[in-house]
Amino acid sequence: MTVELAQPQSPELHHTHRDVTGGWLRPAVFGAMDGLVSNFALIAGVVGAAGAGRGAVLAGFAGLVAGACSMAAGEYTSVKSQTELMRAEIAVERRELARNPEGEQAELAALYRARGLDAELARKVAAGLSADPEQALRVHVREELGVDPDDLPSPRLAAASSFGAFAAGALVPLAPFLFGASGLTVAVVLSVLALFGFGAVVARMTARPWWLGGLRQLALGVGAAAVTFGIGHLLGVTVS
Repeated sequence: MTVELAQPQSPELHHTHRDVTGGWLRPAVFGAMDGLVSNFALIAGVVGAAGAGRGAVLAGFAGLVAGACSMAAGEYTSVKSQTELMRAEIAVERRELARNPEGEQAELAALYRARGLDAELARKVAAGLSADPEQALRVHVREELGVDPDDLPSPRLAAASSFGAFAAGALVPLAPFLFGASGLTVAVVLSVLALFGFGAVVARMTARPWWLGGLRQLALGVGAAAVTFGIGHLLGVTVS
């Protein structure tokens, strides 16, 4: 009789996750919606005050360029500052691990005890993780700062995402006037479709109902454009 020994099974990966820390999604979403809403509202205000024409084109193009540059600069500065702060705190943790490794190991064991492990197992886990100083640093940074030291946000990626997304969004209401549109109708239709469509896409990416995300962005964008169109119309009447 032959007895076959069971072979150890390799761990099976049942699912994967999308990158949620790469620093591109938030500036891209914010940039596209800001470009679409702000330029739609800006052009609507100009048309409300002076009618469609060269002024609407100039205002829309200026809004696109100025807004995209502003968004990119703001995102770069914001993410750069955030990343520099993270690196400074990681350096503090690295120095503490070098100065007091026993204390840091005890701190890690206490953290695992607080999460439900018994004292002996928590001590063994902390000791195993602390055997490699670099691995210990990664664990402490993740546990104490809530960030991955090997995957910090990229300021350049955030700036580029923000610039491109803002420009793309701002181009939607401007495009009809570049091709000679004489009124706001085509720009409104395109902007409404883009607002709803983009809101729906973002909702699907974040596992929310697509129609709810679409309607939310549509309401925000149309509301902003309606306000600026009304103010522009009142100012136009007053000035004239």
